[in-house]
Amino acid sequence: MNLSPLQQARYEYSPKLPGMLRHGISEICVSEGAPTQSVADQDKISALFPNTYGKKEITFQKGQNTSAPKKQVVGVILSGGQAPGGHNVVCGLYDALKATSSENVLYGFKNGPSGLLEDDYVVFDDAFINAYRNTGGFDIIGSGRTKLETKEQFAVAAEVCKKHGITAIVIIGGDDSNTNAAVLAEYFAANNTGVQVIGCPKTIDGDLKNEDIECSFGFDTATKTYSELIGNIERDANSAKKYWHFIKVMGRSASHVALECALETQPNICLISEEVAEKKMSLSQIADQIADSVAKRAAKGMNFGVAIIPEGVVEFVPEFSVLIGEINELLAGSKADAFNALATWEEKYAFIEKGLTKESMAVFALLPQTIQQQLFLERDPHGNVQVSLIESEKLFSALVAAKLKKMKADGLYNGKFSALHHFFGYEGRCAFPSNFDADYCYSLGYNAFMLIQYGYTGYLSKISNLSRPADEWVAGGMPITKMMNMERRHGEDKPVIRKALVELNGKPFQYFEAHRATWAEDTCYTYPGAIQYYGPASVCDITTRTLALEKGN
Repeated sequence: MNLSPLQQARYEYSPKLPGMLRHGISEICVSEGAPTQSVADQDKISALFPNTYGKKEITFQKGQNTSAPKKQVVGVILSGGQAPGGHNVVCGLYDALKATSSENVLYGFKNGPSGLLEDDYVVFDDAFINAYRNTGGFDIIGSGRTKLETKEQFAVAAEVCKKHGITAIVIIGGDDSNTNAAVLAEYFAANNTGVQVIGCPKTIDGDLKNEDIECSFGFDTATKTYSELIGNIERDANSAKKYWHFIKVMGRSASHVALECALETQPNICLISEEVAEKKMSLSQIADQIADSVAKRAAKGMNFGVAIIPEGVVEFVPEFSVLIGEINELLAGSKADAFNALATWEEKYAFIEKGLTKESMAVFALLPQTIQQQLFLERDPHGNVQVSLIESEKLFSALVAAKLKKMKADGLYNGKFSALHHFFGYEGRCAFPSNFDADYCYSLGYNAFMLIQYGYTGYLSKISNLSRPADEWVAGGMPITKMMNMERRHGEDKPVIRKALVELNGKPFQYFEAHRATWAEDTCYTYPGAIQYYGPASVCDITTRTLALEKGN
């Protein structure tokens, strides 16, 4: 097998653990805190989780290990989209398991939760694990988006666990995956299977966070990867001085990625979906904001710039959300067949015009034809518009071009506007993890085994104090139900982990808000450069600007 020099060096990197996990398994004890309750809907959540609700938060510390010794056979699952560091969660779990007893066994269920249901697995050994240490991706066992949510699935999972003598399952995933982990833990507890379930917080979107989970893993590496690319584009823009770059970044439900990249690179424009929703901004108002920056920079002879667009921003525009709802109704049931049978776009446009309200048709008419047609492309399994397929970066550049054309006709603008478009998404999901993510993920996996060893179930592996050096990190666990509320999903009220959106009164957004007017008019670009793995800790081990601002560092 041919390895790059960096790949070989990363295999040999020794991740840093929190101080209390460095004492050795026999010298780690538990300190229990107060009982917990869910963030909302306490009566409903407690009724749904009678065996796992209200448990205590716990912290690990130096002291005599009091856990009952027994052979542990653990299964691990990677669930949902990839995130840098996932391999190290598995490696940390494996190392803690083997450090406790060489008789312990780790199963890796392939391709996500479906591997557990289909009994498709590998048994890890040292050689297998060593080939994936400190590397990006989920290719160690693959991932998948099968949801564990029905009693029939739980029964199958219980049988597979019984067949292999499995004592615990670790699910590495985002908010939906960890919601499923909590429901599975409740089923296993209610049916006395003896199988524990532990979750680990993963998502590059950054929306699995709260007062306990300071950061989901993968966010640090992904945003550093995107910020390097954005910085490169900024340098190019400032060199060529003739293009406006519209850059879409991942983040459909929340704008954490866009905000972090803006804090890292100081672009001229960064849209924040949560602000768009709060201010009920229209597409025209958003285009005005960007066009104003273009015009002011052009007046200074700078016909170039950079705008960061979160991929889900259009869903936060109230008038656009209404339009999407009307389109979904317009093409419901057999009406979709009638629409698709029309031969030309002109005929389809007339069909649309008859079916939409006057207000929504006005919004639709604003859109470039390519975007109009994207709204009527392949539907999702529920027959709805797939908003994620909309090229919002092209939508806003087209709207801005139209604004500027009118401004030029009115004598308000005399610059040049040429737009280029980018989407940064998959580039960051499987990057070599930063030192922060390599250390954090290894700690999450190691800590997950400690939760198993002490008999906890329905808990999330928790590492906190993350803005400090790793030896000051605090390891422990929190009941997953603490993060839950009830939400309407597919016509039913369901318990789910509450997504964390960008807080407009939070320190990261407030810093951005205080500086963005200057960034919009002047060239204040910063160039983060490539992720650094070797050198001073002040360069190699730094965390995100978001976390540093939140913690006042």
